[in-house]
Amino acid sequence: MTYQVGYFVGSLSSRSINRVLSKALIAVAPDDLAFSEISIRDLPLYSPDYDEDYPPQARGLKEAIAASDAVLFVTPEYNRSIPGALKNAIDWASRPYGKNSFDHIPAAVIGASPGSLGTALAQQSLRAVLSFCNARQMTAPEAYVQFDQEDFSDDGTVGSERTREFLRGYMAEFREHIQRVLTVLPRT
Repeated sequence: MTYQVGYFVGSLSSRSINRVLSKALIAVAPDDLAFSEISIRDLPLYSPDYDEDYPPQARGLKEAIAASDAVLFVTPEYNRSIPGALKNAIDWASRPYGKNSFDHIPAAVIGASPGSLGTALAQQSLRAVLSFCNARQMTAPEAYVQFDQEDFSDDGTVGSERTREFLRGYMAEFREHIQRVLTVLPRT
């Protein structure tokens, strides 16, 4: 069985180190995980005024999540929290009331930063939001990646064996988490 994993890159930057991290994660992931990026770039700002008639970009977002068995969030840290674009996407996906796309979905959070704390505060902020959305989060291992340009190539190749093995272990744990959650709570 292959699990379909939708992944979010929280940064809109064309030079996002978290996009590079997402490529590295995909490269070391177990073979039975298939990945598709869930784009957040073109979403308008969420307003309840849209709840009766979602714009095409927001419908596409919800459809992409529905087509996924699990979601992976790869996020930077902006002002000790998650980027506004990522929060906006979560707001769209979790509404309207009663149509929360994240309900019971297996989810994992990871991120990279040049700083030594990685994205610890952003991840904690994101975990709080996902908890409210009833996502089934992988709580361990946590992964706060200090991004070193010398270690990561733009194509996702990781130079350091230690970093590569850490990311491989993280993705193996995520795969096991997906299987555990879906065994108990199959997606419909």
